[in-house]
Amino acid sequence: MCAYRSSDPETSVAPAPRRRSVLRQYELVEKVKTYDARADEDLLNRAYVFAMQAHGHQLRASGDPYFHHPVEVAGILAGLRLDSASIATGLLHDTVEDTGATIEDMERLFGREVARLVDGVTKLNKLDLRSPHSAQAENFRKLLLAMSEDIRVLWVKLADRLHNMRTLHFIKQPEKRRRIAFETLEIYAPLAERIGMDQMKAELEDLAFAELLPDERAAIIARLEQLRRDDTGLIERVVHGLSEVLAQAGLQADVYGREKTPISIWRKMERRNIDFEQLADIMAFRVIVADVASCYAALGAIHGAYVMLPGRFKDFISTPKPNGYRSLHTTIIGPEHCRIEVQIRTEEMHEVAELGVAAHWAYKQGERTHEGTQYRWLRELLDILEHASSPDDFLENTKLEMFQDQVFCFTPKGDLIALPRGATPIDFAYAVHSEIGDRLQHARIDGRIVPLRTRLKNGDQVELVTSPRANPSRSWLAYAVTGRARSRIRRHLRILKRAEYIQEGKESLQRAASVRRKTLTDKQLEKVTAQLQLSSVDDLLVSVADGSTPARQVIEAIHPEVKQPPAPPLSREKLRLPARGESAGEVTTPIRGLPPGLAFHFAGCCRPIPGDDVVGVVRTGRGIVIHRSDCHQVARLADQPDRLIDIEWAASGARAPQRFVLHVADEPGVLGSLSTVIGNFGGNIVNVKLRPFGNSEVEMIIDVDVEGRPQVQAMSTALLGNRAVRTLSCQP
Repeated sequence: MCAYRSSDPETSVAPAPRRRSVLRQYELVEKVKTYDARADEDLLNRAYVFAMQAHGHQLRASGDPYFHHPVEVAGILAGLRLDSASIATGLLHDTVEDTGATIEDMERLFGREVARLVDGVTKLNKLDLRSPHSAQAENFRKLLLAMSEDIRVLWVKLADRLHNMRTLHFIKQPEKRRRIAFETLEIYAPLAERIGMDQMKAELEDLAFAELLPDERAAIIARLEQLRRDDTGLIERVVHGLSEVLAQAGLQADVYGREKTPISIWRKMERRNIDFEQLADIMAFRVIVADVASCYAALGAIHGAYVMLPGRFKDFISTPKPNGYRSLHTTIIGPEHCRIEVQIRTEEMHEVAELGVAAHWAYKQGERTHEGTQYRWLRELLDILEHASSPDDFLENTKLEMFQDQVFCFTPKGDLIALPRGATPIDFAYAVHSEIGDRLQHARIDGRIVPLRTRLKNGDQVELVTSPRANPSRSWLAYAVTGRARSRIRRHLRILKRAEYIQEGKESLQRAASVRRKTLTDKQLEKVTAQLQLSSVDDLLVSVADGSTPARQVIEAIHPEVKQPPAPPLSREKLRLPARGESAGEVTTPIRGLPPGLAFHFAGCCRPIPGDDVVGVVRTGRGIVIHRSDCHQVARLADQPDRLIDIEWAASGARAPQRFVLHVADEPGVLGSLSTVIGNFGGNIVNVKLRPFGNSEVEMIIDVDVEGRPQVQAMSTALLGNRAVRTLSCQP
């Protein structure tokens, strides 16, 4: 194993910095003017004074004046070499939230541009991330919308979070510190990575790592320090060896080593399930050259002098990452027989790698470039936002988009499509266009037809074959890995499910009307929709199909003359459902109108429960089968009225089994939490079946004894409120 000592102090990650004196007004202005001679000094001075006066005597958890925080945020933004409006926003970003200032004050005193940016950041602060679920998802949604209008909102928010993380140790409540650190690791660090801000991402991750897993971080740092002591001078010898190879090739290059961060080392150990001693590449060497041609020349010289490890070369110059990152990556057995990673790039590429989108926000002949707002990944996240069914669904899918490594594939015309590693032709289709994904029939990779579950590899040429009759399948959710694809598939399935419910509801009403020998027209349905407090006929049909509104209730509303009188009071004898095949004469039956002594059981096709309009069907050798009157089996007997028996439920206390089919997250404790919900609503579970559904979900089939539709509806609503439940249906 080779170990190295970092010689790049600018990018090495250190613990939270000590307290230092806050930037003074003239120091901040001078810092901005070092890179922007046209900076608006008057704007910066006015914003500095206003923020200092507005925050007055407010204090932070550290005991420092609150005003230090916005000044530090402005200093971070100046370090990114941002424009005057961004830095003024950094100074003012908490004034509307924490003082008496208003957005109108911002526009009157500092102009429309600054007011709009302050408003964007303020909206994000108003909803704190107090929950790991819906509140967090809603705040992330607001962040995405704000940064889609102006990427500078995101920069201010990231700078705000970075300074909060640097001072996190001053917060006394451990749970609050952990919540903030977890949000940073889960949301803000990936966002910084997405816009290419490697320095900020590395520091955010390290500060969060120090809070969440302090012992693991300390152990890795101790091992790194021990390796530096054992291998004194090795880094210099490796740099010298690489420099000689490049000089012999006639190339001017700067070479230095960069130690990997503790959290990246820990992640690699966890991912590969290996010990620290088994790691072979804890250091990356960077080679900075003059231009693109020199990048490839340096690569050739290094490969000519050292053994290159197959499969470890990546060309991000010809195929940049979505965040604009460009560089050549290769792994070699380098000087002193060490396995090392080498990154080759120009100075401009290095600036983009460190500062990301912010590196493009430069002043060139007085004009700013807004390239950051044009990134494809941002448009894809907005597409997920548009089609997500809930905030949690949106958050889950956007996390999928942000967290995964990349694979690069091509269309038959040569267009490049970047996807997460593990992506399939389904993801490729939705990346090309949502309509293509919805109509995908099959795919060819390099001219060969492949299953849609096939994982794509770098360099694959993917041809998509569509059909107007094709539709997404639920099984696609097991293969799709991008948030955009999963969001669109779920949306399409919801639409298809609603169409099926509309058809089922229509058929159920027609059957119920047929049994009563009544007509049913569209005009009658429109008239009764408002009476039943539903907004449209389609909503009425869906309500009938999912059991919320009994078909009997609709028919009786249209034809009041068929409404049956309430059953007379019964004796106080305890009622129970007979077992399958049990004679009605052996127990007190919950059904009135059955011939005495005749066996009966409940139909498995429609599973009637108390409150449903029911009818008895005489079956030779099976006694009487109890069906819902709108069951399709009953409709087939319309021409055999002698086989139908007019019956009804005998008491409101009767119970019958209702089947719930749920798709839930495969997590510990889910079945227990769902059982508790069912018990709280008076349900009695009589049977449970579980089977895998996709990579991270389980299908649960739960049969519950219930007293009627209102109980089923209330129970369904409560079950859907459980964060682990993805879909639920009540099957007849």
